[in-house]
Amino acid sequence: MSNSKVTFSSKIGLIAATVGSAVGLGNVWRFPAETQSNGGAAFLFIYIICLFILGIPVMLAEFSLGRGAKSDAVGAFTKLKPSTPWWVTGGLAVLASYLILCFYMVVAGWTFEYLWQSLTGNLYSADLSKAAMDSSFHAKMESYICADIPPLINLYILIGINIAILMCGVQKGIERLSNIMMPILFLLLLVFCGVSLSLPGASEGLKFFLTPDFSKITPGVVVNALGQAFFSMSLGMGILITYASYFPKDTKLGKTAITVSFLDLLVAILMGIVIFPAVASFGLDESQLRGATLVFVTLPEIFAQMQFTQLWSVLFFLLLFVAALTSTISIAEVSVAWIQDRFNKSRIIASLIVMLPLFIFSSLCSLSFGSLSSLTIFGLTIFDFLDNLATNIFLPVVSILICCFMGWVVKKDFFKNEITNNGKLKGKLFPIVYFIIKYIAPPLILLILISAFIKI
Repeated sequence: MSNSKVTFSSKIGLIAATVGSAVGLGNVWRFPAETQSNGGAAFLFIYIICLFILGIPVMLAEFSLGRGAKSDAVGAFTKLKPSTPWWVTGGLAVLASYLILCFYMVVAGWTFEYLWQSLTGNLYSADLSKAAMDSSFHAKMESYICADIPPLINLYILIGINIAILMCGVQKGIERLSNIMMPILFLLLLVFCGVSLSLPGASEGLKFFLTPDFSKITPGVVVNALGQAFFSMSLGMGILITYASYFPKDTKLGKTAITVSFLDLLVAILMGIVIFPAVASFGLDESQLRGATLVFVTLPEIFAQMQFTQLWSVLFFLLLFVAALTSTISIAEVSVAWIQDRFNKSRIIASLIVMLPLFIFSSLCSLSFGSLSSLTIFGLTIFDFLDNLATNIFLPVVSILICCFMGWVVKKDFFKNEITNNGKLKGKLFPIVYFIIKYIAPPLILLILISAFIKI
């Protein structure tokens, strides 16, 4: 393994790439559906608390681990505690991220399909009455997602795009992509917020999203908000450890963690402002606001009732595609870095080793909506099984182990030196961060794990 480690070339590139790793489909696709099904503003309130009180300390733990060790997710543990089983934690992070990559690549393919169908106008080709829209867009979703061949073609296109970017490396690939894509994402979100807030009846949607009804806060809502916070911040996936290994030594980890967390939250809130006023304005049935249906059925219904339908549809699915691409690139980088460091492979070879098997694994996930839908694992499709296994089990386990490692195994001075840049920064909040990592975060994250087996 080489002793030199590539770094991000600029502070803006560092922030853009790290924000890009956190901001993705978890915010743009999953957050609105989770918010709707968990009490609206009550969920948002708990989510914000989880993000800043727990999310930032755990993010700092991963940043410190990655930059301090200057290695991949597995190598970081091996370097700090050689000849111990702690490398398994990094191994689980790599495995979790790869499992997520298998099904996330499929979703990325869906966003590309809808972007293409919006560009060609085929998504709105029928002259529909309001009553017929729902069944029509459901039928289109079936043909775009649940068929066999078209989703596979889109999947393979996305795998190819990811391979090309990953082969270009950290600075010319990931950093350059993030510098372009993240401003586009924020700009599109702001445009959609303006459009959504101008709709009649938008205030009702804002009330649902921003005015909390605390009676709706239940143990289940708290656990779901905690899980969403960890998922949206890419905690436990090895992404933050890997990206932090590319941080220059003078990077202010505390400032970076707060900036990334704030921008991550901002995207989630902006997405809520896009979705809920529009849904309230057009009086759509709240039972439709679930997962893929929310994005691929409900929103096209809204666009169909607006002026410049095709324009808004193209811009939105471009936004979704950008979010998907930043997600898949950052998730794939965990495994690419591991292959490079552990097996001393070139960037190109490592990228191919990681990505080529997706032509099989991701294809199986895609076909689980089509010809393989009857093939189930514990009653779940291949797609849903990988989703549940990775996000509900592996990520909490890895996060708990990282907290235990940084709080109980590694010397406190190592953590403190990374946060304070070896004493150059004051680090007044370090005792609080350390206390949370050591005593508070592990049992609370354990709730996510327990909820995977026992419904609260």
